[in-house]
Amino acid sequence: MRSKYPLFNDPIYGFIAIQSELILQLINHPYFQRLRRISQMGLSSLVYPGAHHTRFEHAIGAMHIMQNAITVLTSKGIKISMEEQEAMQIAILLHDIGHGPFSHATEKALLPGVHHEEVSIRVIKMLNKEFDGALDLALQIFRNEYPRKFMHQLVSGQVDVDRLDYLKRDSFYTGVTDGNINTDRIVAMMNVAEERLVFESKGVHSLEKFLLARRLMYWQVYLHKTSLAAELILIKTLTRFRVLLESGNETIMDTHVLYPFFKIDKDTPLNESILSKYLILDDSDVLSLLKSWVHHEDIVLSSLSKQLINRNLPKVKLQSIPFEEKALEKKKKRLKHTNLSATILDNFVFTGSVSNQTYISDQAQILLQERSGKINSIAKSIDYLDFEQFSKPIHKYYLCYPKSK
Repeated sequence: MRSKYPLFNDPIYGFIAIQSELILQLINHPYFQRLRRISQMGLSSLVYPGAHHTRFEHAIGAMHIMQNAITVLTSKGIKISMEEQEAMQIAILLHDIGHGPFSHATEKALLPGVHHEEVSIRVIKMLNKEFDGALDLALQIFRNEYPRKFMHQLVSGQVDVDRLDYLKRDSFYTGVTDGNINTDRIVAMMNVAEERLVFESKGVHSLEKFLLARRLMYWQVYLHKTSLAAELILIKTLTRFRVLLESGNETIMDTHVLYPFFKIDKDTPLNESILSKYLILDDSDVLSLLKSWVHHEDIVLSSLSKQLINRNLPKVKLQSIPFEEKALEKKKKRLKHTNLSATILDNFVFTGSVSNQTYISDQAQILLQERSGKINSIAKSIDYLDFEQFSKPIHKYYLCYPKSK
């Protein structure tokens, strides 16, 4: 029988079905449609020209993998009610609803001290109120408050459907084949034991490739030094404009969609009024400001904006130990604008750190189930990988400075 709901034709999975009226209404909601205008990989398209896919596509793809996971688990005798199935799909569908323009790149500047997951929870609560409590169960699963823990693990865990989609999708759009994991095989190996997500031991090599793919994609793609430079410059640009506003040297129309976010700080409560304004923002709002600032009289604001608009990004050096102060001073001395103050120079020469942790060796570890029913962590099943080292965060320190002409 033909479904009464529309299908999405996804370039990775083919046709993706919508399985309930509530899910269709949530997809059609303005808050969710906004994700069509939020890039999945921030400013990574400055490195990988094909990486223009959006949070919308990712959310739909993650929902599809959740549908497949539910099918696999129920075929293995795991009882999941229709209400739970719908809630699991809604939880993953809305998991990124709190992202701001260019995903992670602007969130620190627009909502200081607030993580996107906290925003997502607040937005889901707003939607739950609008839909008369229909999202109660999805919210419990999302917040890990539902007793059947495997449902939350599928939304947010070591091997969740979020990661299974974004690794494969980001690999597809960037052309970096290291992330092209066997999603179908991993999902087919899923099972539940004592309400925990486990994987059949024969799927260990697919999981191994998943962990390696995640590690490689982080350093090759997500933390690529040019993408990192672009994100840092965007944050510097928005921060500089905030400084100009606070000093009285700049104004912005109070009708501009970004106006409220240059007036708040980390102590400002995240109320529904601010959230409603935040849920209007998308990439185009930030791009329009950057374009308007290219010819700004403030040399910092104009220079930083030009770097992004014209893709004339600074050089980035990465190393395993922090940069010494003399390294920064050496780069600062090379700047031609010798009359600039030290505070202004900090916008062009700066250092910091990034980190990546592939596997967290704790209660959320990846569990493998033998044919006998015995359950072990993946660390005990793969003796040729040093999981103690594998689970340690890798810190790299960066030094950003202008290219020499």
